[in-house]
Amino acid sequence: MTTESNPLTGDSPAGADSSRPAPPPGCPAHGRGPGGLSRLHESADLKELYEELRAEHGPVAPVLIHDDVPLWVVLGHAESQQLLRSPAHFCKDSRIWSALGDGLVKPDHPLMPHIAWQPMCAHAEGDEHRRLRGAIDVAVAATDFRGLRRHVNRSVQRVVNRFCEAGEAELVGQYAEHLPMAVMCHVLGMPDEYNDRIVEAARDMLRGTETAIASNAYIMDALQRLTARSRAEPLDDFTGHLTRHPAGLTDEEIAQHLRVVLIAAYEATANLLANVLRQVLIDPRFRSQLNGGQMTVPQAVEQLLWDEPPFSTIFAYYAKQETELGGQRIRKGDGLLFAPAPANVDPRVRPDPTADMMGNRSHLAFGGGTHECPGQDIGRVIAEVGVDALLMRLPDVELSVPESELRFTESIASRHLVELPVNFIPRPQQDVLQRPSHENDAPPRQDWHIGVSRPVAAPEPRVEAPAPMPVPPPPPATRPEPRGAWQRLLRWWRGY
Repeated sequence: MTTESNPLTGDSPAGADSSRPAPPPGCPAHGRGPGGLSRLHESADLKELYEELRAEHGPVAPVLIHDDVPLWVVLGHAESQQLLRSPAHFCKDSRIWSALGDGLVKPDHPLMPHIAWQPMCAHAEGDEHRRLRGAIDVAVAATDFRGLRRHVNRSVQRVVNRFCEAGEAELVGQYAEHLPMAVMCHVLGMPDEYNDRIVEAARDMLRGTETAIASNAYIMDALQRLTARSRAEPLDDFTGHLTRHPAGLTDEEIAQHLRVVLIAAYEATANLLANVLRQVLIDPRFRSQLNGGQMTVPQAVEQLLWDEPPFSTIFAYYAKQETELGGQRIRKGDGLLFAPAPANVDPRVRPDPTADMMGNRSHLAFGGGTHECPGQDIGRVIAEVGVDALLMRLPDVELSVPESELRFTESIASRHLVELPVNFIPRPQQDVLQRPSHENDAPPRQDWHIGVSRPVAAPEPRVEAPAPMPVPPPPPATRPEPRGAWQRLLRWWRGY
C-alpha cells in the first residue's frame, strides 16, 4: 500500500477504501479500520503489530488511533532521528494538524490531554521555546548530583523501612512508584508534600480515571503553593531557579512546567525502575553479571532503556511542509507518532533484539533534538541508586510468583508492569542517614510461632576471671594507610 493511494489528509483521510465497513468483533481482521489500516488502540500486542507494520510498510507506517484518526508511526531508528532533529520540517504544535483542523479530532478524544497544544516548552518553537526551555535547562544544570545521590539513598532507606520487617513486598506499588515521587518532591523543593496521597494522585492522573481531573487539581494546588512560596523566598532548588531566571516566567508558566517535570519524571522513572528490578529478578544471567561485576548498575539501566523504554510512543509531531520520511510521502499537516519502543529494535541497528547494548546510549528512550528530555540524568540517578541500594538492603530478594504470572497493562503510550511480588529474609529497619547495607542484619529467628513462648537462652556458667596479666606497652603510633583514589572517588560518587 502506498501513501499516494492512501493519503492521510484531504477529503478522505482514511484512504480510498474508507467506505469499506469495518469487520465485526471477533473477526480475524478485527483491529483494521478504514482503508485496511491497523488501529493501534485495539491491538492486543503492540510489539507484534509494530513488526507486522514494519514488514508491510517499512520504517514509517500509516495507522489509526481512537475515532479512526489517521497518523503515521515512525518505526525506524534513523527515521526517528530525522523526525526529532528536523525542526524545519516537523514540530510539536498540534494547531497545524490537519485532522484537528478538519474536525476529525473531537474535544473529548481520549488522547486530547497528550495532543492539545499548551503554552509550554514541550509544544513551543523558536524564540518562545528557547525562552522556556532555557529556564528548565538552567534549573536542571544547577542540580547537585552528589547531593541528589545522597538523598536517593536516604529515600530508599525510608521507603524500604516500611516493608523490610515483613519479609515480603510488592515492588511496583510499594517501591518503584514511591521512590521517584519522594525524590522529585525534594528536587522541586516541596519534600513535605510527599506522601501516599500525592503518589495516588499521580497514578490516577496517568490512568485517566473518572477522578483524574480532581487528582490533577490536587497536584496543581500543591505546585501553585510551591510557586508562591518560591516567588516570595526563592531557595536553591529547581523551583527557585525557575522563579529567578531572567526569562521571567509567570507563576502559571512555572506551575505548569513543574507539573510536566514532576509527572513525566515520576512516570518515566517508576517504569524504568520497575523494569530493571523485574529483569534482575527473572534473569539469573543478568543478575549474576551485576553481582559478578561484569555489568554495572548504570549499564543495566541503559540496557533496559533499550529493551523497555519508559514511553513506547510520544504524542506527537506534525509536518510543517510536504516532505519525505522513510520512503513515504508526508503531507503538510500530517501527524506522526515518535515511537522509541519499535525504533530501539530496528533490525538495521539491532539485528539481534536480545543482544547486550552495554555502554551504548544511542537508544531513543529520552527522545532527541530540541525536545530531548531535559531531566534524563535525574531519572538515571534515581533508577541507578534505587536498584543498587535496594539490592544492598535485600540481597536475597526473590520473585515470589512464577514469571508467567507477571502482568502488564499496555496503551499506545506505554507498557506498565502491574505488580512485582517478592520475598526475602525479614530485616530490621535502618537509620536513614546510614548507607543502605545488609551487614547489620538481625540474627536468624528461632523456630517459634504464635502461641508458643520464645525460647529463652540458658544462663551461661559463671567463669572466674583470670588473674590480670601485665599490659604490654602500646606499639608506636602509625598513620593508617590512605584509602585508594578509586575507593575515595566511588564513595564520593555514591554520596558518602
